Amino acid sequence: MLLTDLRTIFERDPAARNWLEVLFCYPGLQALVFHRLAHWLYKIGIPFIPRLISHISRFLTGIEIHPGALIGQGVFIDHGMGVVIGETAIVGDYALIYQGVTLGGTGKESGKRHPTLGSHVVVGAGAKVLGNIQIGDRVRIGAGSVVLRDVPSNTTVVGIPGRVTRQNNSSTNVLDHDKVRDVEAEVIRALFERVKALEKQFEELQQSSLSPTELDDEPTDNPKSNNSDGIIEDFLDGAGI
Repeated sequence: MLLTDLRTIFERDPAARNWLEVLFCYPGLQALVFHRLAHWLYKIGIPFIPRLISHISRFLTGIEIHPGALIGQGVFIDHGMGVVIGETAIVGDYALIYQGVTLGGTGKESGKRHPTLGSHVVVGAGAKVLGNIQIGDRVRIGAGSVVLRDVPSNTTVVGIPGRVTRQNNSSTNVLDHDKVRDVEAEVIRALFERVKALEKQFEELQQSSLSPTELDDEPTDNPKSNNSDGIIEDFLDGAGI
């Protein structure tokens, strides 16, 4: 399993140059090595020691994985600082997890209370996946998203709360997690365009009801309105839409 983890790192990280560097300088790999030992001791019922190993691993790597969590093969925790994986979490094979990710619970409920990730899942930096929910295979979760509900396979999820923005992920490159839509900005853009259309219709109706003398007295431009439109346009342009 260690060889599989090493091979996955070389496949996914262009900065990985040799196995010695990866073995000694990649905290994600080190955290997994600690976890596999702690998980084995946890499964055979050894008290205290598994949690102590987990605590030492967190001190050395900045990654906290409860000994009870199930981690598949080929999982890559990239950078990893601040990653937290709860006791009943399940991470499928070849998942890719970035820094600041939390696979946590939503309260003090007992039993299965942490998420289950399928295989080839990508969880972007700072994303929070909370509760006993199912994340399907080949799902991409955008950076900073908060996922609270089940997610079907082959989809992309972004936002707070997380929303499915694309079905049937077609790209075979698992690292294309940056190619996600900003659905909130798209909705704002749609509302903005709708308001402009309604304003234009209102102006046309208003002009059609005025006499020629009143039309000459009407201002042809509204600097305040134009300034507001410019501010909104700048905001939407900054969102890349």
